[in-house]
Amino acid sequence: MSGAAAGRIVEARPASGTAYTLRANGATAEIAGVGASLRSLAVDGRDLIVPFAADEARPAFRGALLAPWPNRVVDGRYRYRDRDHQLPITEVGRGHALHGLVAWQEFDEVSEPSSRRLALATEIAPRDGYPWRVRVETEFELEGRGIRQTVRGTNLSADPAPWGTGPHPYLVAPRGVLDEWTLELPAARVLEVGEDRLEPRTLSEVSGAAAARFDFRRARRIGGTRLDHAFTGLERDDAGDAVVRLTGADGRGAEVRWDRACPWVQVHTADLPHDPNTRLGLAVEPMTCAPDAFNASRYPFDTGLRSIEPGETIVVSWWIGAIR
Repeated sequence: MSGAAAGRIVEARPASGTAYTLRANGATAEIAGVGASLRSLAVDGRDLIVPFAADEARPAFRGALLAPWPNRVVDGRYRYRDRDHQLPITEVGRGHALHGLVAWQEFDEVSEPSSRRLALATEIAPRDGYPWRVRVETEFELEGRGIRQTVRGTNLSADPAPWGTGPHPYLVAPRGVLDEWTLELPAARVLEVGEDRLEPRTLSEVSGAAAARFDFRRARRIGGTRLDHAFTGLERDDAGDAVVRLTGADGRGAEVRWDRACPWVQVHTADLPHDPNTRLGLAVEPMTCAPDAFNASRYPFDTGLRSIEPGETIVVSWWIGAIR
């Protein structure tokens, strides 16, 4: 007997997963259960990120939580503690494992009902390519004129597990288009990549002539610059925070700030040839580690790869908010 025939009514869940809304002090955040995705964020009615609909499969990783690695594992292969691993290839066009394992998992609510705070959790089950069990918890809390997201990764396995995380918001300014917006990115070094596959190549100083197009330490218009690069060597304020700001002609816009737990940031102008969604916003992704950090031994610089010991929890957070 079918559920309908038995009188049971099953409500369809939105395509992006269970929908949550937070409101406080003029800020509104909408969060989707799939990938614990920040689906929209507005302050005083002004969007700070590119939103997407609740009943829409999340496009382009907008607002998703990335774990247990952000960015790419090149060819999906890595060696960790003398053992080789092969991850599924999820970025088929370039042949890499992209943006971790939880971006398409449904997170469950683990907090008491609140208008300004939400806690969600999921568990990474051991699998081919990542044979560890890790609990991933994330908390969203409206704070000032924005939202703070905190992520906790806890290793429930008997062996150390490789770990990295970060968010994937696309910032927007109030008016105009991306080419007209101004970017302030206080980073001294850029990780240059292959043109076609975006595999890491060379860590360069943005002060050098060859990499000068990546130098946004002094705020300037983005113009036609195409970015899909990781940056490090971050300047920090007295509180130890790095801040990336995107503003329009009137000086209003959005910013992301984070502490020393994220020594890297990926910045992406979302160039999507033959796609109407191209360059709609600027992805600003604080990261605990560099692209391909699971292959840290390949690179002559500190990729930031973390190992979570059995029973250990690693905590990181970032804030996204409005520039008046």
